Amino acid sequence: MNAFVIENTAIAAVDGGGTEHATGFLAVEDGRISGIGAGPAPEIPGARRVDGSGCLATPGLVNTHHHLYQWATRGYATDHTLFQWLVDLYPVWANLRPEHVTAANRAGLAWLALSGCTTAADHHYVYPTGLANDLVDVQIEAAAAVGLRLHLARGSMDRGVSEGGLPPDRIVEDIDAALAATVEAIDRHHDPSPESMLRIAVAPCSPFSVSTDLLRESAELARDKGVRLHTHLCETIDEAEFCRATHGCDPVEYMAAVGWLDDDVWLAHAVHLDADARKRLGSTGTGVAHCPSSNARLGTGPADVPAMLAAGIDVGLGVDGAASQEAGHLGEELRQALYTARQLGGPSAMTARGALELGTIGGARVLGRESEIGSLEIGKQADIALWDLGGLGHAGIDDPVAALVLGPPAPLRLLTVAGKTVVEDGALATADTDALAADLKAACARLKEAADA
Repeated sequence: MNAFVIENTAIAAVDGGGTEHATGFLAVEDGRISGIGAGPAPEIPGARRVDGSGCLATPGLVNTHHHLYQWATRGYATDHTLFQWLVDLYPVWANLRPEHVTAANRAGLAWLALSGCTTAADHHYVYPTGLANDLVDVQIEAAAAVGLRLHLARGSMDRGVSEGGLPPDRIVEDIDAALAATVEAIDRHHDPSPESMLRIAVAPCSPFSVSTDLLRESAELARDKGVRLHTHLCETIDEAEFCRATHGCDPVEYMAAVGWLDDDVWLAHAVHLDADARKRLGSTGTGVAHCPSSNARLGTGPADVPAMLAAGIDVGLGVDGAASQEAGHLGEELRQALYTARQLGGPSAMTARGALELGTIGGARVLGRESEIGSLEIGKQADIALWDLGGLGHAGIDDPVAALVLGPPAPLRLLTVAGKTVVEDGALATADTDALAADLKAACARLKEAADA
């Protein structure tokens, strides 16, 4: 039996009752939480004992939006708007090969783990001609090697430069090819079980890089296969103007018209929503991945998350692609989300516990997994982050949740996914980070050489 007990720790369960313990225990058996409570831990024969003194146990963080391949192009176009940034980077990404994606995914997932993430949704939509299946396979292999749960959002684009889009034609697919490759990814890899470490979503890139036909047929495909839908929406004012000029309506109205507003859909960013759009998303159960640092880096504007929550929208956190958010640290997004909310609505707009909820059970709801992950409850998957708050950076902050959210990034005493150790004592347990860094540097150099050729 695979069992361990974390004892003598503060606990923020992030469950429906707001359960917290100043000093308590978590028991794990066979990959699931078997006990949680205040006071001393129970005796479980053969179980490992982990001393959580000076720590806070929370659910593992859930990253609802990323582009892991972009770890190979961090530091590019640092002062550009979104569309300028895409115009500069698409020609570089057109040279992506499996070796680049492997190095970028392994490095990015390792860094996510070190920032407290146990589940990551990755939106990959750049498939140079002939590489669709190869790139899916290396993403999946990278997640398995690092040990994180992966929601692979199989993206697509069919509007290249020749059709008035932004990407080069050699990285767009025709509709039939994109849908066929997506079906293959689902049939080969999607695991709907409660213990699933790998799920596939259907994820055309955005309204300005995808045709109406591809959006509509993608929605039909996802519902036929029983998987979720994901795309970018309302990230910039440029996008809203594009939709009005091209389709005669705003982006949310457009997505409603093509069957994209429902409780099996989550949208990245949703920065530019008016009250009617928020009401429509809330009433349909459509979720949002909030990426506050990326929005700030690109200057797209602050998303009004308190207003979204008031409208009944499920909201989770995302770090977004590392080329538009080089830090890629999910733990830091807790603080950034709180700061963004308070810039818009004042100090009462979001609490530290509200930010932690976004990063845990909020993200689980967005991905449709709130019954399995996102909170510390008996029977749920043992995706646990044990944050070390005993050092200088957090000394003197009596409230451990405030220390985690408002203080500097906290090191991890332990991170487990389905009860398996991924990080221990601040170090990745599943791979050599020095080797990952060296592989990434080499891949970045080769990609730059290919782009410059």
